[in-house]
Amino acid sequence: MLLTHCVSVFFSGEPAQYDPTFNGPIRKRGCTDIICCVLFMVVILGYMAVGILGKMGLLRTSHLSDLLSFSHSHTRTCSDRNDTYDLKCIFFFFLFSSTSLNLTLSLLFQSSLLLCSVPLSSLSALVIAMVVSFLFLLLLRFIAPVMVWVLIFGVLAVGAYGIYHCWWEYDNYRNSTVSITDIGFTTNFKVYLQVKETWLAFCESDITQGILLLTLIFLRTRILIAIALIQESSKAVSHMMSTLFYPLVTFVLLVVCVAYWGITALYLATSGIPVYKVVALNSTQDNCGQIGGNVTCDPQTFYNSTDYSWCPSARCIFIKYNNEGLLQRNLFNLQIYNVVAFLWCINFVIALGQCTLAGAFASYYWAFSKPSDIPTFPLSQAFIRTLRYHVGSLAFGALILTLIQVVRIILEYLDHKTRAAQNPCARFLMCCLKCCFWCLEKFIKFLNRNAYIMIAVYGKNFCVSAKNAFMLLMRNIVRVVVLDKVTDLLLFFGKLLVVGGVGKMTNGNIIIMALLLVVVVGAYLIAHGFFSVYNMCVDTLFLCFLEDLERHDGTMQKPYYMSKNLMKILNKKNKGPKNGKGKD
Repeated sequence: MLLTHCVSVFFSGEPAQYDPTFNGPIRKRGCTDIICCVLFMVVILGYMAVGILGKMGLLRTSHLSDLLSFSHSHTRTCSDRNDTYDLKCIFFFFLFSSTSLNLTLSLLFQSSLLLCSVPLSSLSALVIAMVVSFLFLLLLRFIAPVMVWVLIFGVLAVGAYGIYHCWWEYDNYRNSTVSITDIGFTTNFKVYLQVKETWLAFCESDITQGILLLTLIFLRTRILIAIALIQESSKAVSHMMSTLFYPLVTFVLLVVCVAYWGITALYLATSGIPVYKVVALNSTQDNCGQIGGNVTCDPQTFYNSTDYSWCPSARCIFIKYNNEGLLQRNLFNLQIYNVVAFLWCINFVIALGQCTLAGAFASYYWAFSKPSDIPTFPLSQAFIRTLRYHVGSLAFGALILTLIQVVRIILEYLDHKTRAAQNPCARFLMCCLKCCFWCLEKFIKFLNRNAYIMIAVYGKNFCVSAKNAFMLLMRNIVRVVVLDKVTDLLLFFGKLLVVGGVGKMTNGNIIIMALLLVVVVGAYLIAHGFFSVYNMCVDTLFLCFLEDLERHDGTMQKPYYMSKNLMKILNKKNKGPKNGKGKD
């Protein structure tokens, strides 16, 4: 017994203890992970310096008029080539064409015409997607129990029909003399569906249906808890409507990060003077063999001169940018810095949103009497509190995730470069490595998400918060799995409802299929933005609920903060004059 207790404590830790001073997110807190905060600021300053260096390198190369003339010559060079467009040719053509003011105005004009050509009902479709997503989340407060059980029994019904169909097919082929050994291996899989062994194997595999049914019977209480938490999350969102629009802040910050990364990458890639050389496209047919490809040329004057009139296929082709100078010799290192800093910034922005929302929803759960005790402007307070005290902790978690993503990028690069030379053993090893780091990235995202919730509530550093969150979840692992799967099932149905409904509604009004795709993708992104807030609310209230169970016992000194519905499911109640806590 002692050994079992020691192992349990090692993997799940000791339950949280009652703290008489705790009544919600800690207000008196200090800055956490200061070293990582300083490091993140230094990296940001370096990132800004890299962008400035790249821009200076581009401006030092030529002025706008030179870029426009270079763009014109580049267009001609690309269009004159008979072979497949070189990637660099297309890349630089796009770059320098985008610097032209005339082209920019043209794109804006064409975009305006495109938007005007779209029917009004198809624009309004995205607004309808937002309204449907919003109403779906609010209605979960009332329809969550019915919807969850309908979806669960729907899955069971589909599985039952699968068993019936497999048995029916097996009964049809029972008297058949053809067996699977007679067929052997074939790429025509329809042949396998005409032998009884296949359908018998399907019937035997459907034994998982019975396991699922037994699991639902034994976990019905935990499913009810998950439903109650989903209902409580809908109430929390209804009291904090501003949280539904916070993804717009995250979206804007992500757009800024992506735009800065892209512009910096283009600046770095185009710093230096372009080098052109004379190349004969058809040297054997046009007697142009004397052109060795080492003669430099100027594209602005080449096509107006008669120096190579004796070779009709001679072209002034862009080769590369020169590598002279300190900046040009370190372009590869600067591009690596650009990618790593970009990933760190992206992960930090996502972490900032998660911690901010967690702080707002935690203030809802730990309000003694809802909604009167909910703080004023909880989202703004959580945002300011996060930026003031926990930039270092968010940067720490984002850095860990960034390093794993960098390793995955390196593995993908190595796999791409060495695929032709890999033997089966090497391919298997590479696949295992990629799979392991993919799983590790998923786990770190899960751990970071819950660590940010603990940071928002208790104000501890990243390592302590991650440890406490992990131990708390391990002590309630079954509840974690049930809530996660029930929530995923419900939100998946919600996304399917929004996207399918909007797509079906606009199907008859949109002529161009590309515009229909835009509407469907836009509806999915809108639904995903709303439901990501709701999912964060469920996770936050769940951790607070687990802490509530461990810290309190329902007495007058340690009353529960959970709703009456949750207390009813758990057969718990608050004793004494404060039994109204957590009222609906």
